[in-house]
Amino acid sequence: MSAKSWLSAKRIRVHGLLLAVSLWTVYAVDMSTPGLLDRNSLVKGTDFLYFYTLGRLALDDRGDLLYDMRAQAELAREFVANAPNSLYVPLYGPQVSLFFVPLARLPYGYALAAWLAVNILIYAFCCFAVWKTCPGLQKYHGTVLILAMAFPGFFHLLAWGQTSGLALLCFSLAYLALRRDHTLLAGLAIGSLIFKPQLGLAAAVIFVCAREWNVIAGAAVAASIQLAAAWIHYGTMVMRTYLHALTHVQEVLPLLEPRLYQTHSFRFLWSLLLPWPRLALGLYAVSAVAILVLTVRVWRSRSALSVRFSALLLATVLVSPHLTVYDLIILAPAFLLLGDWAVAHHEQLFALRIRQLLYLCYPLFLVGPLTRMTRLQLSVLAMTALLWITWRISSRGVSSAPTLAVSS
Repeated sequence: MSAKSWLSAKRIRVHGLLLAVSLWTVYAVDMSTPGLLDRNSLVKGTDFLYFYTLGRLALDDRGDLLYDMRAQAELAREFVANAPNSLYVPLYGPQVSLFFVPLARLPYGYALAAWLAVNILIYAFCCFAVWKTCPGLQKYHGTVLILAMAFPGFFHLLAWGQTSGLALLCFSLAYLALRRDHTLLAGLAIGSLIFKPQLGLAAAVIFVCAREWNVIAGAAVAASIQLAAAWIHYGTMVMRTYLHALTHVQEVLPLLEPRLYQTHSFRFLWSLLLPWPRLALGLYAVSAVAILVLTVRVWRSRSALSVRFSALLLATVLVSPHLTVYDLIILAPAFLLLGDWAVAHHEQLFALRIRQLLYLCYPLFLVGPLTRMTRLQLSVLAMTALLWITWRISSRGVSSAPTLAVSS
């Protein structure tokens, strides 16, 4: 049986359904305990406790504690009784605390439920909005829904209670704006990533090298608005403390990244693979430059926006200096767009390779703990292969016009 016939739409749908049922059964069982601690005696929502604490600090006008780890840990145990003693590294901009003020007015359990609901709605909106731009996937709406539910990034987003759903929203809005040639609006969406600046690194380099000045201007405005809001609310001293925390991040990296196997970028691929930190850092720098050069070439090509934006999202993940498994949620649009391209060009070898790699990424995003033995994060290699294919497509000038749909 050939790879093409084996990887049919029907088989993908069945495997996606099995994965979705498995993931959400595990999640339901873990969260089914009474109270605010899960079956592993961890706080439900995990990282959301940190954001909830930030919101309470903003509500009480305690900007002096925004970057005090130990004070926040003590407060967190007041909000959630019997919570394990966890330290959350305070590196988010002070504007993030203002965003969580409405949720901080609620008891933790209700606030968590509201936050999870918000993330589900964001994910549903982004997937639906991008899917509507994919003509090749319209007849596979059931399969797309199943694969969206089975996407590991979505599972980890809810399991960790993280803010990466907002980053997904920023990237999705940027893509939709670029489709309509609203470059300034696209920039506003990209600049809103300032709350997770590591996810804006690739976009900043790509848009500067491509001389997308409207996008750059919009990004600068959006970032400035967020930081100005924090400055106005907290004053200069808190902003200085925030800048100090960013410039001394190297001192807290062991606390920030306690589980390297849950990370998926070139920085961590080399860190896991090599026992020499300086060599690993040097190879990460070389890899990041190579990835960015490749992506700039894709972006400046005449390929369809779907291919170019997918390359941007893949590069965002691969070159990020700090990227945990829940941040993979930002790849959801890329998976949809590349899947659509593969359906439209199913007769080409590139289409088969894309389908195979997208299929492989699902389990590879979940088997991170195995890297403690293998020391090789295969998900990074799979994403690099996908990026390479986008470059090959752009360099060959493959048409974006759809042909016949793949058989089910």
